[in-house]
Amino acid sequence: MEINTAEYIGSWQKNADMPHTEKPEFAFIGRSNVGKSSLINMLTQRNGLAKTSSTPGKTQSINLFLLNKQIQFVDLPGYGYAKVSKDQREVFGKMIKYYLRDRMNLFCLFVLVDLRIKPQAIDLSFINECGENGIPMALIGTKADKLKPAELAENKSAIENALLEVWDELPPFFISSAETKEGREEIWSFIKGTLPK
Repeated sequence: MEINTAEYIGSWQKNADMPHTEKPEFAFIGRSNVGKSSLINMLTQRNGLAKTSSTPGKTQSINLFLLNKQIQFVDLPGYGYAKVSKDQREVFGKMIKYYLRDRMNLFCLFVLVDLRIKPQAIDLSFINECGENGIPMALIGTKADKLKPAELAENKSAIENALLEVWDELPPFFISSAETKEGREEIWSFIKGTLPK
């Protein structure tokens, strides 16, 4: 998809304070440092749109972006919250919970998982909870460029098999790399497929 305009709209600590709109919204979440901001920049082809950092827990608010004046991307705080206080973790948890529960124009939540490592309990728990609550969701495996093809396939299968202990049918699962742009076309094709005709 060609991105003609990409605007940073703002950041909020509470879902209730965000501007209300009927524009289709796609949110990105995952453990701290999984590559959410880098993925958003890759998908929008704007290197500095979402602020990236090598420090886990950098995203500490709900960040909203408007693309082509038509759809919105949301960069949510990471869960896992490395190096932040217990109080701050509780704030983040509530922020995410209320956004997912109340945001009426959320078309899909993209849950990012790091393909370099084995399935993490915190990822599986979060994905399962979203499923139980009926949140529209897809998975994106990040940092695919760091793995050999056989390792990538093995790690993806490990995540799928862990989820199949709970799920009858898995949500869509995309492979991505912010470095090589892998997955960009497939993710955009999925996004366009969810939009009203």
